[in-house]
Amino acid sequence: MSESELPSAADPDVPEGFVPLAFGGPYFRALGPMHGRRQEGGGLIIGLRIAESHLNIQGFTHGGMLTTLADGALGLNLAIARGQRGAQVTVSLTADFLSSARLGDWLDARVAITRMGQRLAYANCDLMVGSRQVLRSSAVFAFVDRPLPGGPAALPSLADG
Repeated sequence: MSESELPSAADPDVPEGFVPLAFGGPYFRALGPMHGRRQEGGGLIIGLRIAESHLNIQGFTHGGMLTTLADGALGLNLAIARGQRGAQVTVSLTADFLSSARLGDWLDARVAITRMGQRLAYANCDLMVGSRQVLRSSAVFAFVDRPLPGGPAALPSLADG
């Protein structure tokens, strides 16, 4: 997906350079409106505004929400790096909860792919509120490309969001 294919940001509360995204499956998209910004090297920083639905009973971001965002950002960035929307699964995901985000905070997911082989990929994801690190995670993904029901046309291309 090129910059010209990305829609323009409609929400003035979204940081500059971020545009609406429709990536990910239904579970990931249920986190709320996602936004993306290209980073150097072609990856995608994914961001969202913390809403009440992201909070636990103490008023902090729920750990499950944070790990869901990290896992989704990792998978999406691997798909972009591979240049295809193939089947990949999370083999291992570790998460260190370093702080938290609060209602109204802008949360970024920043991914660095450390190694990509034929069958496995290794990557890290940091969730940040400004310069404050909220979560540090690392993951291993396995590529399980296989024929898809309905053939390749059953999935939209990366350019389709």
